[in-house]
Amino acid sequence: MRVEYAHKDYQRLAEDRSYPHGFGPEIVKAYRKRIGFLGACSDERDIYQLKSLHFEKLGGNRSHQGSIRHNDQFRLVVEIRADQQGKLILVVEVIDYH
Repeated sequence: MRVEYAHKDYQRLAEDRSYPHGFGPEIVKAYRKRIGFLGACSDERDIYQLKSLHFEKLGGNRSHQGSIRHNDQFRLVVEIRADQQGKLILVVEVIDYH
């Protein structure tokens, strides 16, 4: 799937090894690992199959989004979309769930 970013800082965090965006090294490493995996997926079924990601649909006003666990505290919020070029995953934010 193509990976796109809702905010340029999240793209920079994925591509610029010297840019921590205020996150600790553990979160940055997990984020980059997840982004690499998402880019290699063919569709959302690949995301659901890897149980260690703990991918889950969100509810309420975020019912069109899902989250992937970085660790016990932080999650990556994403939207799965389709367009003429195929499936894409939009990285919305990294959120502190505590």
